Amino acid sequence: MGYKELYEPYKQEVSQRYPLVMERIAGILEEETARQPYLDYFRSVAAFITQMHNAEREVAEGTFFQKSLEELKEWNRYAYAEILPERYEESYANPAYAVERLGEEYGRLLSMLYANIRGMIGYAMENAVYEMTIYGELFVEIYNCFEDSAGTTPEEIQKILYWFFHDYSEVFVERSITRQVNPEDDFFARIIREADLNDLRYLYRYGHYISENELRVAAFLNQMPQEQIQAMADTYTEGYRIGFEVTRKDLSKKKTVEIYYPVGFERIARAAFANFEKLHLKPVIRRGDGRFGVSSTSANQQYDFDHKADAAAYLDKAYVERKLECLKNSWESHKELASLYAGPAVIETFGNEPFMPKSKAANYEYSEKQQKLNVYYSNMAGQLLNQYIKGEERSFTIIAYPIPEIGDKFEEIFEKTVELNNLDYHLYQRMQQKIIDVLDQAESVHIKGSGENRTDLTVAIRPLKQPERETAFENCVADVNIPVGEVFTSPQLKGTNGTLHVTQVYLGQLKYVDLELTFTDGMITAYHCGNFESEAENQKFLKENLLFHHDSLPMGEFAIGTNTTAYRMGRDYNIGARLPILIAEKTGPHFAVGDTCYSHAEDTPVYNPDGKEIVARDNEVSILRKEDPGKAYFNCHTDITIPYDELDSIVAITGDGKRLPVIENGRFVVEGTEELNLPLEE
Repeated sequence: MGYKELYEPYKQEVSQRYPLVMERIAGILEEETARQPYLDYFRSVAAFITQMHNAEREVAEGTFFQKSLEELKEWNRYAYAEILPERYEESYANPAYAVERLGEEYGRLLSMLYANIRGMIGYAMENAVYEMTIYGELFVEIYNCFEDSAGTTPEEIQKILYWFFHDYSEVFVERSITRQVNPEDDFFARIIREADLNDLRYLYRYGHYISENELRVAAFLNQMPQEQIQAMADTYTEGYRIGFEVTRKDLSKKKTVEIYYPVGFERIARAAFANFEKLHLKPVIRRGDGRFGVSSTSANQQYDFDHKADAAAYLDKAYVERKLECLKNSWESHKELASLYAGPAVIETFGNEPFMPKSKAANYEYSEKQQKLNVYYSNMAGQLLNQYIKGEERSFTIIAYPIPEIGDKFEEIFEKTVELNNLDYHLYQRMQQKIIDVLDQAESVHIKGSGENRTDLTVAIRPLKQPERETAFENCVADVNIPVGEVFTSPQLKGTNGTLHVTQVYLGQLKYVDLELTFTDGMITAYHCGNFESEAENQKFLKENLLFHHDSLPMGEFAIGTNTTAYRMGRDYNIGARLPILIAEKTGPHFAVGDTCYSHAEDTPVYNPDGKEIVARDNEVSILRKEDPGKAYFNCHTDITIPYDELDSIVAITGDGKRLPVIENGRFVVEGTEELNLPLEE
């Protein structure tokens, strides 16, 4: 069975409704029954839906991909035209424009509706007529309200939207979980397995926005010899296998691996499929939204930012409970498949143009009550996930490559990144062990910034009861986190105090300027950035995007990155600000706010290559899982790195006050780690 057979019952359910609703929507283009300015909005959206319906019919008939590459490029450009930067300022997908044209209440609601309807681009490519039908029916129902001679109200429109998302929660949740754990849902896997990758028309089968990044990456990989492609796939899949081995988890019990990959990287993904099959693992792949699955370059990051809180239009306690009920039921119905899920294997990209979001009054924002509901939902959903996919049984791996947007030297940077991903595992393991031998003597570690960096932070380290058998730091090389290069621990919160500051950092593709966090006993007690002129805007930005609506977060990780080669690459090509956190975290000390690295698997013993057990897997918050899991986890983990050029010193301080320097004046000083300084001196 494949995805078509899996979703045939859904298709049959709407077999009569689908053509009827699409015919009704096409008719809107000729009608004048709704008054202006709303009629212009409904005609614009109806034209979009009609084009998506036409594309879906051509896909079903097998004629869509008979188009030439240029014709497919033109279609893709049309599909995304309204949210591309050059058109976005006068698009109803832009909440600010919609509010200007339609008024504040209707404008926000109708812009949110259109943003959801734009998901039809992907649905058309999948022949997902069920989703196209229900969104089409929603659009018609709201249009009918504006046709009514008695008029409508924003409250009526909001109520329609509310019940749509409430009533169809079961469908949306079921589709998401099926795609995560059931290998028969193979729409994306078929593209990788079956497409002629030399014919770049295959890129348009996804329904994602296809930019020059995707086209050039695919063409670049196509000209590589197969042995190079295989070597990259081997690095990726071997890291996954080793992740299970070093944590002593039984991979043989698992049957599926979730693949995250960027469009354009199909040659690597195809070679990886073959490797995973040798490990008796079948791929599962979700449609990505920037956090997981298969994804491509954003058509417009400001559009993504403008709509990230659209759920504020309908989020309430009843909706959250309904969604959690659906989540519970869906996990229960898929519990056997969930038990066979091994975890994600991630290929990510870097090199996008830096993005500084603009705050708009027209955008939806979560109220304080809704923020608490988001936190509650995240906690409960996390508990359900761990109930059915146990943290102590799963692992992951992640590797990153540049995209052409990084600049004229893309191909050279790509080759350097491949070298970076294959640095000598054993060399770093030995040098990092020498650093750990020093840090394991510490009661605390003091980190001090240099120049404009105001970091002055003391991190408390878990004491060792049996130093000959225990360690507080993990010796992290190239397994789950590729490339090599860090030692890390879960700090003790009590005694972790001071200021963490970076002049600029990119987290989740958002730029943070002059970011400063104050810790008191390991918890964030104050935060600031310089992104906006208004301090209120800065506080709101950090609360939403760094604290994820929590009032505070603990320091979940303290690490020392040792990959000075990665730092040097960033400096040589002037791309330090564009390195992904996966690489950036290896280029200096970093601190994660949120959960520990051992979240949901704290009770599973973990060992370093020297045989010592890593005992610093908990902190005073995560240990609360034994009493109330809802208080133990935050379901976020964000790494913030101080680059070497903003770092003065890292000093381990023993219980009797002895100071053992690890880094002084931005250079490693532990005996046996001198080689780490070579890239810094060249």
